[in-house]
Amino acid sequence: MTALASYRQFIASKGSSAVSAGFEPVGLPARLFPHQRRAVEFACNRGRAALFLDTGLGKSGCEAVFADQCARQTGKPSLILTPLAVARQMQRECAAFDVEATVIRDAADVRTGVNIANYERLPRLDASRFGCVVLDESSILKSFNGATKRALIEAFAATPYRLAATATPAPNDHMELGNHSEFLGYLGSMEMLCRWFINDTSTASQHWRLKGHATADFWQWVSSWARAASMPSDLGGEDDGFILPPLHYEVHWIATGAADAPEGMLFRLPSSSATSIHRDKRLTEADRVAKAAEIANATDEPVVVWCETNSESAALARAIRGAAQIGGSDKPEVKESRLEAFLAGRSRVLVTKPKVAGFGLNMQHCNTTVFASLSHSYEQHYQAVRRFHRFGQTRPVTVHVVLPDTEQTMWANVRRKADDHTRLKAFMAEAMRGVEQGAERRAYERTSDVTLPAFMQSEDSHAA
Repeated sequence: MTALASYRQFIASKGSSAVSAGFEPVGLPARLFPHQRRAVEFACNRGRAALFLDTGLGKSGCEAVFADQCARQTGKPSLILTPLAVARQMQRECAAFDVEATVIRDAADVRTGVNIANYERLPRLDASRFGCVVLDESSILKSFNGATKRALIEAFAATPYRLAATATPAPNDHMELGNHSEFLGYLGSMEMLCRWFINDTSTASQHWRLKGHATADFWQWVSSWARAASMPSDLGGEDDGFILPPLHYEVHWIATGAADAPEGMLFRLPSSSATSIHRDKRLTEADRVAKAAEIANATDEPVVVWCETNSESAALARAIRGAAQIGGSDKPEVKESRLEAFLAGRSRVLVTKPKVAGFGLNMQHCNTTVFASLSHSYEQHYQAVRRFHRFGQTRPVTVHVVLPDTEQTMWANVRRKADDHTRLKAFMAEAMRGVEQGAERRAYERTSDVTLPAFMQSEDSHAA
């Protein structure tokens, strides 16, 4: 290798774009929409990629086809990991794209082709057997130092083909993009932060902000290993059929009154402290449950009621006719059975928590949902709402939110995060479009012919 070639290789290695390590897909299903086809082609060509497609844009179909393509390419089984109770739904999605898939519970169940398991089954599987892994609802990587994140990164560090898919890659924090990058084998979270972010708070914290001058370069880097879309047109598709019916919010404030008011005050003031929030939730539980039950009992249509505590869940199940309750402590088989009963229409009302059933499931047969309680997690709220307000929903969706009047700050915070998420998705989609138009970063290459200024030319050159 010449010195010039070595230098050019060195310069190229300093670029931030992810290196392609994939293959050309063949025989893609005709059923793929144009935006899905482009997403699958990108993921296969890249080899290790992320698809940040909003709910209802067909992430599951892209995951199924990618896993199938990788199984054919490697001759080894592919694995799709899903949230609890989503495995059977994913299997049906695979079948819709003519991809044969097996739902597995442990290593003995693994078959050739595509295998599907809940995340909870990961300790029972041998990751080295798979040539491809797909993380459905990959926001499970969000915890910077989380045990689940570390387990997934370590288990599949040597897996040649990897795909992470979620509608909410970083609803509140860019750091979550670093977790996705690290899982895919690109820059680690801390390396990403050191390159494009700054922590300029007065105290050491995890609050990092994107450097102003680094914004374009950062999103260009993300675009080298990810594709994002809020609508099909973001990936060159047509939006017809994907424009959703209206989404309506109705907020019901429950008065806390003078009960338990601080000494010297006539009533309680809004507070954001965890202690005050938990106290107000206990004080208003009966009233919130009564209001949520009133809404759910006022219709014969399917309804999902979300709560935050076991006490709320039990009270709601007692107060609502025909309600099936799913708690976090229920066995996986019980959770799956009750979710299937609701999805099949055998249960009219489902009472559960967003962290239990708020991710991955298709519930378009339901267009009314009630939050009898709320947390600060915007992602959980967004994902729960999008179980209903997604592609395939033909009716307007109504979201009832029942809150103590002292939680106005919390509600405002959730709405602010919603606005932040909307801006982030728009920024990501715009960056992806830039890359699609050929605005990829390239290493500098010297032109072959160089003309020197006159004062630098030798006498021989002048004579020539």
